[in-house]
Amino acid sequence: MSARPAPPTRADFVWWDRQTTRWNDNDIFGHMNNAVYFELMDTAVNNHLIAAFGRPVEELSVIGVVAEVSCRYLREMRYPGDVEIGISVTRVGTSSISYRVGLFQGEGEEARAEGRFVHVYVSNDDDHAVVRLPDEARAAATALLRG
Repeated sequence: MSARPAPPTRADFVWWDRQTTRWNDNDIFGHMNNAVYFELMDTAVNNHLIAAFGRPVEELSVIGVVAEVSCRYLREMRYPGDVEIGISVTRVGTSSISYRVGLFQGEGEEARAEGRFVHVYVSNDDDHAVVRLPDEARAAATALLRG
């Protein structure tokens, strides 16, 4: 059996977002429910795109839709507390972008969770046909590339 990879650290990420946990984020077991991790990742990636494009993503002629998402839970997170979300890009494809996302809470250097988040770009109309990455999405992703 291979050893579990070390948790990512703050140095592994390029762009940062900060969000606050909410009262209803904790589940019956007293820690943040697993679905909330995915909401935090999705919001952070879209906050980055809004900042990079200078306008809401729904106004674009093409949009990134989630094709794949996963999370490796490393340490508990809970309410109350801010969550710092680091984003880097691991791959820029013809029509997709693969993000690495780290969720941090508190002063530690190691992530409490590590996510993978893949956007595939499609037309922003009824057929949602897969399209090539627009230049502005490619530029925004390339700026975040990390090994």
